[in-house]
Amino acid sequence: MEVLRRAANPWGQEVMLGIAWDLMWAAAIAGTLFVVGHAIWVRFIAKPERPDPGPTSGRPIPDRVTRHSASSRIFHWLMAAAMFVLLITAFFPVIGIRFPWVTIHWIAGLLLFATILYHVIYATFWQDLRAVWVGRDDREEASSGVRRILARSRAPGPRSGKYPLDQKLYHHAAAVVTIGAIATGVLMMFRIDTALWAANPYFLSDGLWGVMYVVHGLCGVGLITLVIAHVYFAIRPEKRWMTLSMIRGWITREDYLRHYDPDRWVAGDAANGAKKR
Repeated sequence: MEVLRRAANPWGQEVMLGIAWDLMWAAAIAGTLFVVGHAIWVRFIAKPERPDPGPTSGRPIPDRVTRHSASSRIFHWLMAAAMFVLLITAFFPVIGIRFPWVTIHWIAGLLLFATILYHVIYATFWQDLRAVWVGRDDREEASSGVRRILARSRAPGPRSGKYPLDQKLYHHAAAVVTIGAIATGVLMMFRIDTALWAANPYFLSDGLWGVMYVVHGLCGVGLITLVIAHVYFAIRPEKRWMTLSMIRGWITREDYLRHYDPDRWVAGDAANGAKKR
């Protein structure tokens, strides 16, 4: 399997053109294998947990607990739309589906950039960034989960804060590859004519352009695997309540008590829905 595409420039120097398209298929296969492996694990190996609504810490819990604000939901779905358009316009031409993809691709990239910038500002000034940090409680939660898996126990594990450890790790991985794709994508726009500026292929040297192409491609194929995993978990029956919360903004009182620790995520907290011990 090839990893990089190379060619000689007009001066006879070998430069990188980008990643080999074999990596696109490798990313798709990796995502598919993860989905199949997890589905087999859940169906035939893992022990289903006994439901345990747990204590309420003496605080009144509403029938509907707000999980996502309208602003967060709009951001999420705009980002999702931009991401799918970017992946389609990036990789469909590789498999022979031809259309005027370049303009659509960079416009979707700017939309993704705008939504990410909005999210960073909103999370910094109107939410508590500590809600997505990996802390001691998350490490203890992970250790307990490993012990329960090894013992094949059906006993309920510790409940999480608003964002469980797996969601935090996914968020961080997606943030790294998305920011990498956006940063390199903006630089690559200097090579094409847009409504913002005329093309300037000499903005970077051939060697640096090659680095931009490789990093952009690696981030793109990484997003293929991450998107496959995200869609898979979004449609799993036991996760449907969480997917619905991204549509309607709230979860039921029963789901809140079953999955979350009221001391780590205080229902009705107007600032960010999270409170650390």
